[in-house]
Amino acid sequence: MRKLVLVLLLLLFAPLAVSAGKYWLGDRTVDWQTADRSSAGLLPAPADHPEALVRVFAARTVRWRGIFAVHSWIVTKEANARKYTRYDYTAWGDPIRVNGFAADGRWFGDLPQVVAAADGDEAALMIPKIRAAIESYKLRSYGDYRAWPGPNSNTFVAAALAAVPELKTTLPPTAIGKDYPYDGGWVGVTPSGTGVRATLGGYVGLTVGWVEGVELNVLGAVLGLDLRRPAIKLPGLGRIGVAVA
Repeated sequence: MRKLVLVLLLLLFAPLAVSAGKYWLGDRTVDWQTADRSSAGLLPAPADHPEALVRVFAARTVRWRGIFAVHSWIVTKEANARKYTRYDYTAWGDPIRVNGFAADGRWFGDLPQVVAAADGDEAALMIPKIRAAIESYKLRSYGDYRAWPGPNSNTFVAAALAAVPELKTTLPPTAIGKDYPYDGGWVGVTPSGTGVRATLGGYVGLTVGWVEGVELNVLGAVLGLDLRRPAIKLPGLGRIGVAVA
């Protein structure tokens, strides 16, 4: 038992130490007030993409918090629409922000990654469900936001994803807050609809699903295995293995 605990602690803290080193040796210590938030060029011009579109993005969060976590958001565009609509959940102002930033903008200097994508008729069917989930999201009042263990931006996106299990995706293991019980339940179905999860207020939890894989959440740090697309999931470093298609 002692050896098991030591191995668990090593798996939790060693990746975080590596992530911290990458942070201090990289360029993530830039002033957040002057950090680049311009478009990363990950989306086509709306006129060049007349079909409906859904994207989920994630990028390392601001300053030292980026050692541990990413911020995620949702972008939609209905067929023939002239602009994208971006949905974020933030710590300042009204928590749910619509078009507060460039749709595919860098998150305070960090280049976002595409977590999930849908286009055409598939996306067109998802958009009303996503919009309804956002409009009915209960944790939307000023003061509801909590960076840890949630509800935060990742809790918000996880709740929206639960409305479209056909997207067949899950947020990165570094999306701290994704396991917060946005529906108030301790035990329930995963957002992808392919498994189950149990959580104690987002502090400790276990998730098992075909899309999510196996994830152990310890105070927001996630250890896990992706079974569908073989990979390991480590705190701070995220998913390491076969690329997400």
